[in-house]
Amino acid sequence: MTTTSPQATDRTDPVHAQLQYQLAVFARRMEQVRNSGAVGALDRAAYLLLDRLERHGPANVKALADALAVDSSTVTRQAAPLVAAGLVGRVQDPADRRAVRLALTPLGVRRLADVRAGRSELARRLLADWPPEEQRAFCALLARFNHSMESYTAGRQGA
Repeated sequence: MTTTSPQATDRTDPVHAQLQYQLAVFARRMEQVRNSGAVGALDRAAYLLLDRLERHGPANVKALADALAVDSSTVTRQAAPLVAAGLVGRVQDPADRRAVRLALTPLGVRRLADVRAGRSELARRLLADWPPEEQRAFCALLARFNHSMESYTAGRQGA
């Protein structure tokens, strides 16, 4: 697969035609890298769930679903293999002894750190010949794009 863009049509302009194509290529390449085992075997959903638990501490399924902008059943389904693998555990909610929260286990902390290190090393390799200011600009623009997507999705869910 090449990374040259398709021709713009009468419904798109060249920048947006190129962007949508480059995003599709990016998604495919990320999946290929993940499946190769080069950055650890955590899929995107598992990585984001573990990251959320590490950054914000134990949480119930509803709070995680809200934070990740997914349905509670999705979090339950995503958490099940993480619990089975010992990366996430169930702990009692101190505010309600009948309720449980999901928490990162020590094994989960180590696994997340390993995957982050692998992903960081891959980013370093891929951007090694980019000037530092371009690396920072790319990161800032990607973060801005992700924020725009988050806002768009939230707006559509609220409508």
